[in-house]
Amino acid sequence: MPQPLILIVDDDSPHRSMLRTVLRGWGYAVEEAEDGAAAVEQVRARAFDAVLTDVRMARLDGIAALREIREWNPSIPVPIMTAWSSVQNAVDALRLGAYDYLTKPLELDELKLALERALDHTRLARESQEPGRAQSEASSLLLGRSEAMRELVEMVETVAPTEATVLVSGESGTGKELVARAIQAASTRRDKPFVTINCAALAENLLESELFGHEKGAFTGADRRREGRFVQAHGGTLFLDEIGEMPLSLQAKLLRVLQQGEVQRVGCDETIKVDVRVIAATNRVLADEVAAGRFREDLFYRLNAIHIRVPPLRSRPEDIELLAQHFLDSYNRQLGKQNNGISPEAMELLKTYHWPGNVRELEHTIEAALNLTDGSRELRVEDIPAYFFSPAGAPAAGSGGANARSVPNVPLRDAVADYERGLIRQALQEAKGNIDRAAALLQIPRTTLYSRMSKLGLR
Repeated sequence: MPQPLILIVDDDSPHRSMLRTVLRGWGYAVEEAEDGAAAVEQVRARAFDAVLTDVRMARLDGIAALREIREWNPSIPVPIMTAWSSVQNAVDALRLGAYDYLTKPLELDELKLALERALDHTRLARESQEPGRAQSEASSLLLGRSEAMRELVEMVETVAPTEATVLVSGESGTGKELVARAIQAASTRRDKPFVTINCAALAENLLESELFGHEKGAFTGADRRREGRFVQAHGGTLFLDEIGEMPLSLQAKLLRVLQQGEVQRVGCDETIKVDVRVIAATNRVLADEVAAGRFREDLFYRLNAIHIRVPPLRSRPEDIELLAQHFLDSYNRQLGKQNNGISPEAMELLKTYHWPGNVRELEHTIEAALNLTDGSRELRVEDIPAYFFSPAGAPAAGSGGANARSVPNVPLRDAVADYERGLIRQALQEAKGNIDRAAALLQIPRTTLYSRMSKLGLR
């Protein structure tokens, strides 16, 4: 694969030289520009994967350069860096489309992460223009041998050729966006834009502007006209994530778009015709939200033309091994490692964990475990994050947070067995595998520990 090409824009020559050395050390190809004007010229002459620019420069500062670069090619991610950190600078840069905002002196770990995310954005944008490749990759991520996943794939294949609005529901981390991408990839709109927006990530006024666009002067900071996500998705698909978080006032405007196929920019009386297929996703039960008065009933029925529910990972444990190996192969490539598998003991641990964070948590677990190895052996139990060894894989009591466990939706005997497995694993970890010491920690005889481990399927 060709090296990603990054343009560094900074009028500080020593700082620019340092960045060039660091980025080349990370495997990137690098070009340089000493100010914003030179950067704009280079972007117009050559295809860059990302532009990393300073803000304060004598000849065309970074904000002005960002504006011109975005007008020339809005798909280029532009992380901004500056020593003159202020909230207003960040707001201005992000409003104009900056991909990220970094402050000097740069933290190299933060810079590397920002560039990786920016380059992922570029890669996905290019793949969306390659229908065959996008379709195969989207479908390949709907992995699973379970009956639940076979039914899900069949549903996607049935729904994709239609123009119906789709509501995708499921717990956080189950892969609702992947389902939406698979629908797009198998549809007649596969070579058109796939545009996403998280309805929970923006304040109401910003969400309205992002969805429908705005006119210059429509509100403070609106220094130019901006097209919304509906216009950007014209001819393709708009994925509305966390639709249950959308304010009621915007729900009425969304309903109008779905019914009439036209949008109205903030601050403008004219309407714009759009041809967009909408796929919405939620981790809430929207029927309950309707009953509580937090979601419009008419919008619910409009979105719920076809309903696809993504199963939680704990309901399809037979898929865990396949998914874990997939993520291991993927992160081996990304991290340049050659781990050759997952030990039986570690795989057993993964299979019996409750997975409150679903597939996303499994992916992050494999990534974290792989980072703890030297890259030349199989993943072992000691590589698995420590919280797996707390009772039933749950956070400590009183820890709260998104992953705090409530009553599990499983039979009581299974929940008790799950809890017991967690206690035994925790004792074995603290005892470094010594059975006698683990039995003493659990205050049971050694023979009882062996018996319980055998009954619970622990090695």
